Amino acid sequence: MAIRRNIQYINRDFTELRASLVNYARTYFPTTYNDFSPASPGMMFMEMAAYVGDILSFYLDNQIQETYLQYARQTNNLFELAYMFGYKPNVTQAAAVDLSFYQTLPAVSGSEGYQPDFNYCLFVPGNSTFISNASGSVTFLIEDPVDFSVSSSGDPTEITVYSTAGSVPQYFLLKKTRKAVSATINTIEFSFGNPQQFSTVEISNNNIIGVLDAFDTDGNQWYEVDYLAQDTVFDSIKNTNVNDPNLSQYEGDTPYLLQLKQVQRRFATRFLNKTTLQVQFGSGTNTDTDEEILPNTDNVGLGLPFEVDKLTTAFSPTNFIFTKNYGIAPNNTTITMRYLTGGGVVSNVPQNTITQVYNSNIQFLNYNLPNSSTADAVFGSFAVNNAAAANGGGDGDTDQEIRQNASSNYATQLRNVTQNDYLVRALSMPAKYGMISKAYIEPTKAQNAQSGAAASVLDLYVLSYDNNSKLTNASLALKQNLSTYLSQYRMVNDSINIKDAFIINIGVNFDIIVLPNYNSNEILTKCIVALRDFFAIDKWQINEPIVLRDLYVILDQIEGVQTVKNITISNKNGEALGYSQYAYDVAGATNSNVVYPSLDPMIFEVKYPNTDIQGRVVPL
Repeated sequence: MAIRRNIQYINRDFTELRASLVNYARTYFPTTYNDFSPASPGMMFMEMAAYVGDILSFYLDNQIQETYLQYARQTNNLFELAYMFGYKPNVTQAAAVDLSFYQTLPAVSGSEGYQPDFNYCLFVPGNSTFISNASGSVTFLIEDPVDFSVSSSGDPTEITVYSTAGSVPQYFLLKKTRKAVSATINTIEFSFGNPQQFSTVEISNNNIIGVLDAFDTDGNQWYEVDYLAQDTVFDSIKNTNVNDPNLSQYEGDTPYLLQLKQVQRRFATRFLNKTTLQVQFGSGTNTDTDEEILPNTDNVGLGLPFEVDKLTTAFSPTNFIFTKNYGIAPNNTTITMRYLTGGGVVSNVPQNTITQVYNSNIQFLNYNLPNSSTADAVFGSFAVNNAAAANGGGDGDTDQEIRQNASSNYATQLRNVTQNDYLVRALSMPAKYGMISKAYIEPTKAQNAQSGAAASVLDLYVLSYDNNSKLTNASLALKQNLSTYLSQYRMVNDSINIKDAFIINIGVNFDIIVLPNYNSNEILTKCIVALRDFFAIDKWQINEPIVLRDLYVILDQIEGVQTVKNITISNKNGEALGYSQYAYDVAGATNSNVVYPSLDPMIFEVKYPNTDIQGRVVPL
């Protein structure tokens, strides 16, 4: 008859396993073995068994731990788990900075006086790099080109007089600004023979930021996507009459049109560790019709043999799209790939240090220049500088940051879930597609909703800037670009109406009493400057009220002001006078020293602060 053994399964470390084995031997083999001294052969075998058991328990616990994002400690496992959650870790963080570009232009006499001769405008291509003379020789890259001949609300050109001969201007100074990141362009080539499914290659380097572009030997561009099943990417085209006759009239504020482009040649990237970037290509060939989406009723509801009740079955839209749509694989070609490296703490360089051109094909837009000596002087006047220090450079995501960012990414899946998500997306659209300067979103009001409309209909109110940084309505081209941009992040049940917010122009008048022994004109100027700064339009948002108490506090804090007697807000309207067409009852909207906005989304703007903010010094 078999003896029932009492085996302990909860003992997992060396000490407990050793004690369990000793107790087991004493219980079930009391006469067979009795020498439990540390030097006995039997104890040697029991301790070796406990040792093996301890190691197996340790690795079992460790492997289980490494399968959970919140507990994993090995970096390579954290990277893999992050990708499962849809998050791509950063192995380096590039510093960002605003670079100012300068060039001079000769003055020419015209019908409106002396003006710059734009025939001598320079052009700096995109992806040009510039170097800092600080320690470490950090390079900075601009993505967008610099075209001194173009000035728009999203890309203004500042023009000032540079030199004069007596009272006549000789040269004008042009200034443009571009965002730059600390990055260096590297090039690598990959050769491919016969097509293979999901062929992969690896880029090994330190501080890899990401892939810049990729072209094969036939000149075809390969596009990076988040995942290989993604068959569309954002594409931009110049806003010209040839590309779109209906929207070319808005070229000034919307130089590029945003489109969705369907691509077969695509690849996805993922970091295997902090120094290795894996690039994976598709599985098809040029002859595959793998860009079709084929939902079939056999796969949805009607043909599900494993479900008796189809009414409560949960369906995913990806489960019934049975296509092998993962792009094409490289076929007997060589792909030249450019990728960026850089970043790190060392990239946070001080101000006024990025002054050298490192790699840029700067050229004149006009090749037929009338005066070669003037052209040489203009070309030699080109300069670049960073007025502020570069910041944001770091050493990439820490383990804890990977955990938190991956969890957040999984929850949102880059979708616009809340109303604030739409605001961030609208304001983050690149400026070359038009600049959204102000945005406000709210559910469609009941009185404005169409009959039967769902509650998920949202009204997105937007405004843009004109060439003088004054508020204006967004153009049709800008709204179309915004609609295309938001379409890729919109929840399927959300409907977005893009509308114009109302602009209410105002004037400010104030009376102050100045302390004795202070210059009244000087104090008055300081007050006006303080109010100009307060009403600077970049500090105001749609539906923000004017708190008059804040104005009193600002003026009271200026040295020399004894008392602020009165502050009055007035409405400025009339297109003939250069103001908004909309009138507003400021007095009726004022309650408890607060000027409230209307129910319809609007924004207060001091359009001409030099004339619309006026003050007086009055006697006590």
